Amino acid sequence: MIKIVKLLKRYVVFGVVLTLLSFSIIGCEYFPESTFELANESRLPKWVNLPPELTRANASLTMNYYSVPWRKAQFILRDKNGHTLKKENGEMRCRAPFELKNPPQGFPSGYPAYEAISVNGITEIIEHKKMEPIFYVTDDSAVWKQYESLGC
Repeated sequence: MIKIVKLLKRYVVFGVVLTLLSFSIIGCEYFPESTFELANESRLPKWVNLPPELTRANASLTMNYYSVPWRKAQFILRDKNGHTLKKENGEMRCRAPFELKNPPQGFPSGYPAYEAISVNGITEIIEHKKMEPIFYVTDDSAVWKQYESLGC
């Protein structure tokens, strides 16, 4: 009987540890590392299709970065009333954000920073011009050339 109790205690402890580990990994999906809004002056990513009743002016796009257990981005399209219309998950193409080898003048150190993200097989490059909760979609050919040269 004592052996059974000791064995049972081991399994209970193992089960509790395994459960806590699982929740710590899965739980990170509900708590983004950072959240950004698409700048009003930026175009929408190519994978975003607005319903006919919406225009760019009355829609918003939020991007959440997640880093655990792997890097990913989630995009949430909302109407002007804040109702969620669509959620898309994106795959980060590189291991870390990148910067231009010859960055433009007038930006803080480390900026602009770029992140290549693919959604449904379409890759866009996201630009962070400074430390703020705003992001842009860039078509700058110098940024795309550098991304392609990175091989990620």
